[in-house]
Amino acid sequence: MPSATPPSDFSATVPAMLLAAGRGERMRPLTDTTPKPLLAVHGKPLMQWPLEALARAGCPQTVINTAWLGDQISEMFGHVFGLQPSSNIHKSLSKEEQSGIAMALRYSDEGRDFGAALETAGGIVRALPQLGPVFWVLAGDVFAPDFVFSAQAVHDFVAGNRLAHLWLVPNPGHNPRGDFGLESGLALNLPASDPRPRYTYSTLGLYRRELFVAPWCNIPSGNPQGVKAALAPLLRAAMDQGRVSAELYVGRWTDVGTPERLAQINALD
Repeated sequence: MPSATPPSDFSATVPAMLLAAGRGERMRPLTDTTPKPLLAVHGKPLMQWPLEALARAGCPQTVINTAWLGDQISEMFGHVFGLQPSSNIHKSLSKEEQSGIAMALRYSDEGRDFGAALETAGGIVRALPQLGPVFWVLAGDVFAPDFVFSAQAVHDFVAGNRLAHLWLVPNPGHNPRGDFGLESGLALNLPASDPRPRYTYSTLGLYRRELFVAPWCNIPSGNPQGVKAALAPLLRAAMDQGRVSAELYVGRWTDVGTPERLAQINALD
């Protein structure tokens, strides 16, 4: 019987995967010379916001997949987050944030290995040998500065039998129809004719390795052939079997997909 309260360092056993391989077509021309996750939001690279949150939560390792201009990402962040006083990243952290932060960074270079990004599921399977049985997944081009990678969420997920737990958000203007339904704590793969409300997938989620191996996914672990595969079909198949839980997140959240959205965020206090 799992304990009701997780140990204080429970979240430290769970690694993360940060998705940073996309070309950022809608963000051009800004992304012609800079990968989208490195565009500045309130004085920091966009992807630095979730990296800081993961480090504060005790995440021991984050795997970052890269493709377009990926060398810029690895050159900026290196292989240890927040421990090098001379790094540009460390300088932007407060003294309180600098204290005790130690998170390893690993890279899955899809651009070097295959010449292009492998899409979300393909990229996760490629990085699977570097991830544990349970791991966080998040996108490097989403701004959610209030989100907490909590040990309690990990504890609850591990104690259950779901293959994924998703954080959904109210539908933004650019995705008015939403992605998935939500009912009694389960994410729903609703048919087009179903009138129940849908919400947008925030890209934040907890996952089990099990979702990315047979019978759910037929790509061999490590994706040695560089197969491109989307994540949504795997999630929808698991939802149909009641294996995906979800909750609604109402904190600040923006998919920073266009120059206009980037400008809007930077204009806010």
